[in-house]
Order: sequence, then C-alpha cells, then structure tokens
Amino acid sequence: MICSADPDVVVIGGGPSGAAAAALVAERGHSVTLLERERFPRYHVGESLIPETFWVLERLGILPVMQTGRFVEKHSVQFVSEQGKISEPFYFADYKQHESSRTWQVSRQEFDQVLLDNARSKGVDVHEGVRVLEVIFEDGRAMGVRAIDDAGHERTIRCRVVVDAAGQSTVIQDRLGLRQWDPDLKKAAIWTYWKGAARETGRDAGATLVLQTEGRTGWFWYIPLADNVTSVGVVADHTHLFQGRDSKDPESIYTAEVARCPGLVPRLAGAERIEPFRVAKEYSYRSRQVAGDGWVLVGDALGFLDPLYSSGILLALTSGARAADAISAGLERGDTSAAALGAWGPGYLAGMDRMRKLVRAFYDGLNFGGLVRRHGEAKPLVTDILIGDIFKDEIDALWPLLAEPAASAPEPAVTSK
Repeated sequence: MICSADPDVVVIGGGPSGAAAAALVAERGHSVTLLERERFPRYHVGESLIPETFWVLERLGILPVMQTGRFVEKHSVQFVSEQGKISEPFYFADYKQHESSRTWQVSRQEFDQVLLDNARSKGVDVHEGVRVLEVIFEDGRAMGVRAIDDAGHERTIRCRVVVDAAGQSTVIQDRLGLRQWDPDLKKAAIWTYWKGAARETGRDAGATLVLQTEGRTGWFWYIPLADNVTSVGVVADHTHLFQGRDSKDPESIYTAEVARCPGLVPRLAGAERIEPFRVAKEYSYRSRQVAGDGWVLVGDALGFLDPLYSSGILLALTSGARAADAISAGLERGDTSAAALGAWGPGYLAGMDRMRKLVRAFYDGLNFGGLVRRHGEAKPLVTDILIGDIFKDEIDALWPLLAEPAASAPEPAVTSK
C-alpha cells in the first residue's frame, strides 16, 4: 500500500539525486515519501565517479560502505589518441592531497541500492514499484502527486514540496514544457560489457580511459568494474553512428567503431561480451527552470550533459544535496516559493556550464597537451574540472585560453607509454 499519511515532501525517483535529497531532508526532521517506479536493484548506466563526489558521500554517511573494497578504486583518467598512444595518467592526488582523490568505479545496481537503503535508514518512507501518474497543481503551485502501484492501487498524496528526481523520464519538466535540447551536443552512445578485457596494472588498474577513434569522429569510454567486467561504450554524433550505414544494427555499428579505434582493439582481444548492446540517442538537455512554487528538479530531471568526464553522478548528488538544503530551509521558514526552492540554481548551473564548456572543447578538437605547454596556469584549471571542482568562479580564467586558435592544433604523438 502506498503511504497512508501525507508527508511534507514527496520525492519522485530513487536514483542518486532523489535518494540523496530525500535522506538529507529527512535528517532535518521532515517527513519524506519517496516513490520509485522500479524495484531495486535495477540496471543503470553511468558507473564512474569523480573525486568531488566525496563530499556528498561523506555528508550522507556512506563513505564507510564505499571503502569496504566492493567497488574498484579509481585514481586517474587517461586519454588514448586516435593513433593508440596513451597519455600519462592524470592522477587526482597529484593535484589534491586528500582522501577525496581516491574515487570509485561502481555497479549502479549496488551503488544505487546503497543510496536508497541509506535514505530508508534516515526515516524516508520508500515505496518501490510505484509510478507517479501526475503532479497535482493548484493555482500554479505543486500540491502533491497521483500515483499507482504495481498492483493497480491508486492514491493521491498531498505534500508541501514535490521533488522531481525521475531522471530523463521527468514528470514536471515534460508537463510544463521546460526541456531545452542542447543544439551543440547531438550525440548518441552504444555500449555493452566485456569479461576479461585488458587492464592497466597497479595504481592504474581502475583508471577510466577515453579512447579516440580514427579521425576523432568519436570516442570510447573504458570503465573497469568489479569481477573483471569492463563497461565499454562509443559516443559520437548521432548522424555519424546512425546515418549512411548499410546496417543500423547496434552490434554492427559498435563493431565497426571498435575497428576504427586502435587503442581499443588489443584491449578487447580475447575478451567475452557478456551483456546485450544498449543505445541512447541525443540525450543532452536542460530545464528552463530549476524550481517553481512547491516543486524542484534534481539530477537528470533537471538536465543531462554528456558522458565525457563522468560528471553525471557528481551532478546528481550535488543537485540533490543543494535542493535538500533549500527545501529544509523553506519548510522551516514556511516559504516554499520558486525563489526559495531554487535559490541554489544559479551557482549549480554555472558549474554545469563550466563542465559543458570543457566537453565542447574536447569535441571541437582541444589539444590538452598543447594548451598546457603554452599556458602552465591552465593545467590546474583543467584538473579542477576533471575532478569535479566546478562550483567556483576561479575556473573561468580558463576560457580565454581555450579561445586561442592554437588550442585546437593537432596533438603530436609523443605521449606513448
């Protein structure tokens, strides 16, 4: 049965942003009901964390779980050129001597379960197998939701704040027509999982690899997971992957792109594919609003950027935590207006924009090595973005350097390993 009493807050969705927001609001003594349409554990892509997720994980109290060894440790990122030349590791600890410089590659089935269980432990009333049919608005203000469980029982739940954390299936963003597609990031991805793919050794064993294809028309992510499983996916313009080919079959396209990636071919030699191919198309968007009267968006319900640089979970957890603070403060003041619930939005979106600019620079052919050789001051700024320390104005000194024509000059093949 869906909850019997009306709570202060209803959270739609039990992924990282929803679980984080729910847990932190409940910690402040407010009643929270979380409605998740699936039953956990469930599959989700997006397995790589970046260092700045540490601070929200610490606040949620789940660092001890992360440090038990159940997830692969990640200390660096490495880039592999279209010729197959691998860069020196981008070690996070070289730039920030703190335990936060160790992060993780996670199975989302397990990681998301940890977050949802943590919310339960803090008093959140969690209901799985419950789909929200609509958010109820009265005079422009969100007043609750109408939901149905997987046994067919419907219930209307009234509340003071609705948090839409429903991911790309966002309820409020779609109802109010708030979604803005990114015109410059019309990408698509095809991915699967391999058993026995080659890995780096020692400290580099858990490194995320970004491997470019010939002609820099796309790139592969290469994420080492537990049990000798590796997540491997190709990202490119939607038109490159799905137009002008003899076959639009994902396996055929993926196989052709692997053949065009000299850095990847030897890593998959002898590996066994253990999962079907999955596809996502043109997934970069953002809402025109962060919040309204009685409602707030977090995580992918607010926007999704791009898989490059692995920012998804950082943005989900950060938006969930910042929204939670605004919700708690608003409930305590009796002010759940758009201005109160969305006060965190401008700073958060500025950080998201900084990550987007570096993503765009990569797709525009940014030569990281050349940039750093010309401007040593650029290296810590780029590093700040790669570790996720994006919510500060100092990073904006990077953009004039990226605007220089030489920033996109070809990279000489000198970073072999």
